[in-house]
Amino acid sequence: MQTQQSPSVEDLSTHRVVSRNQWLEARKALLKKEKEFTRQKDQLFAECRALPWVKVDKNYVFDTASGKQTLADLFGDKSQLIVTHFMLGPEWEQGCIGCSFGADHYDGIVVHLEHHDIAFVVVSRAPLPKIDAFKKRMGWRFKWVSSYGSDFNYDYHVSFTEDEIAQGKVYYNYEVRPIDIDELAGTSMFYRDAAGNIFHTYSAFARGSELVGGVYGYLDHLPKGRNETGPGHNLSDWVRHHDRYES
Repeated sequence: MQTQQSPSVEDLSTHRVVSRNQWLEARKALLKKEKEFTRQKDQLFAECRALPWVKVDKNYVFDTASGKQTLADLFGDKSQLIVTHFMLGPEWEQGCIGCSFGADHYDGIVVHLEHHDIAFVVVSRAPLPKIDAFKKRMGWRFKWVSSYGSDFNYDYHVSFTEDEIAQGKVYYNYEVRPIDIDELAGTSMFYRDAAGNIFHTYSAFARGSELVGGVYGYLDHLPKGRNETGPGHNLSDWVRHHDRYES
């Protein structure tokens, strides 16, 4: 998973120290900027959900713990599907460190997503036995399937051929660039309508994936948004302690 190098750490020994009242004045000024940033994010996510969709006509098939499953099968009984593209190629000995860091968060949130009309699955191009071995090593429980032998990873621009890498012409994060690795990370989202048609609605790569992750990060990018339509119009409308959902 690619990340931007962190800026150099400020020399904290020279940091300004003020009285409590001066700190409150500065904090309130920053709060105004934070609120404006929140409003800007809300507008950005609204534009994300308003993006046009692309109908998925190709029949993708994945290897899973339950046997062969199509992309439609990965939805289960949900109308929305999150696919996390995890960097683990057929020849890799272990999963990407950055992807693994992200995956450490998944088991705790999947139960909430599943009770809000959202299926969640991790996809890698490594064969299923290699995925299962690494998953067991890491102690994860979320659904992780293999796209080995499928075009899925290539079509969604997270896996790259030897020729593309050699020519320095890899299409990733919506531009052609030189990349010297055969797998990269991302998140893709899909919607299935009542007739069973599947649509690709959104994908994010590189640092764009930082905006998703965590329940609200995912909801804000999915077609139905936060979908908090009860009397509270907040998480109290649907969130329960993870051991208190009816099913």
